[in-house]
Amino acid sequence: MQSGQVTRGQPWLILALCLLAGTGYWYWTLRIYAPANTARLVAGGRPIGNNSDLYARWLGARELLLHGRDPYSGDVTREIQTGFYGRPLNPDRAADPIEKESFVYPLYVVFVLAPTTTWSFPVVMEVFRWILLACIALSIPLWGSAMGLRAGLPIILASAVLALSSPPAVMEYFQQNLTALVVLFVAAAAAAIYKKWLMLGGFLLGLATMKPDGTCLMILWFVFWAASSWKDRQRLLWSFNGTLSALIVGAELLSPGWLKRFLSAVKEYPAYGTDPSILQVLLPPLAAKLAAVGLILLLLAICWRQRKAGAGSDGFGWALAWVGTATFVLLPKLAAYNQVLLIPALLFLIGNFQHISPVRRLPRAMTKAAFACLMWQWAAATVLAVCSVFLPLTRLRSAAAIPDYTLLALGPLTLLALVAGLPALWISEPARLFNL
Repeated sequence: MQSGQVTRGQPWLILALCLLAGTGYWYWTLRIYAPANTARLVAGGRPIGNNSDLYARWLGARELLLHGRDPYSGDVTREIQTGFYGRPLNPDRAADPIEKESFVYPLYVVFVLAPTTTWSFPVVMEVFRWILLACIALSIPLWGSAMGLRAGLPIILASAVLALSSPPAVMEYFQQNLTALVVLFVAAAAAAIYKKWLMLGGFLLGLATMKPDGTCLMILWFVFWAASSWKDRQRLLWSFNGTLSALIVGAELLSPGWLKRFLSAVKEYPAYGTDPSILQVLLPPLAAKLAAVGLILLLLAICWRQRKAGAGSDGFGWALAWVGTATFVLLPKLAAYNQVLLIPALLFLIGNFQHISPVRRLPRAMTKAAFACLMWQWAAATVLAVCSVFLPLTRLRSAAAIPDYTLLALGPLTLLALVAGLPALWISEPARLFNL
């Protein structure tokens, strides 16, 4: 009886530990990491303004909707720089960044931001930082539902707490990038598809196209999945196509010729706004290209194999995990907010960990390594938070980045954990994917 009570209480104990880890992480962020980062930027002579990724989108929306100005124009770009950096960038200053901050989004993002265009930007920042954090938290149960994972309320809350105490959450809190919002649209679409609400799913996927670099592969997977069983899934495609067409046409009526200007801005973007992909950081140039090609071919093979998988099945969850992870690894942007793309893979791995045969050591080891990266972040941040009770905060700032030491490793290790499960995927279906 006592043992049973302990078992029933374990989820709540896990939730309590997660709350403790989350508190330590945010204390480290606000009291140690953020001040240290600001001091480093000031010492380096970097201009500092509102530093909000949302500002370019919001200012572009305001200038278009209230003043009829083209958000892709050079004049609006200079105004965006003035707000983001505190002044326009000067190419003659060596300390000035090359990221010129411009409106490189599909024009129809202004429809989402329209209600805020009459607000002051500090108010918009404050509202959106909490909206985006809520998006991260809400995506957890939505992804879990779409992948057929079942968990009690304490575990769902614990997962949400940890997601809210992670580098993506910190980045969204300080920079208000819209990645969390569009990934929530995809997660909600996946959950709607699981519920057979295909019209709603297509509508949400259409909205997710407002940030195509982070959602393109996921949207293509759903389109391919729906087309593979046209009779049963065609409503998803009709709804998606109708939503996307309405957004494009609505934007064209608002600003004729916007698509050409958007594509021109996208063409210029790699010259100043992209990073190396994770593969390019970790591998020599030729090896990185070969690895990227191999990953794309492997992803195509997996999506082909799972095209008939029912929503909520292991195969469907496996495909979502792969598409999200491949997007993250291939994306030429190292910003931590993109780690929300790894949520499907991490949920899938932890949800199926108990089914991985003990004989298959590599999948277990890779899965443990991926989660060790996450645990390091929370553990190191909590230790620094505790140390701050006894040491001056200024002395801890030299160690402020220690919790981020595993940041770059999380994506590759998650990918390796999925790769390690490939033999089981091909051999054991329709049984559990990892259980040989």
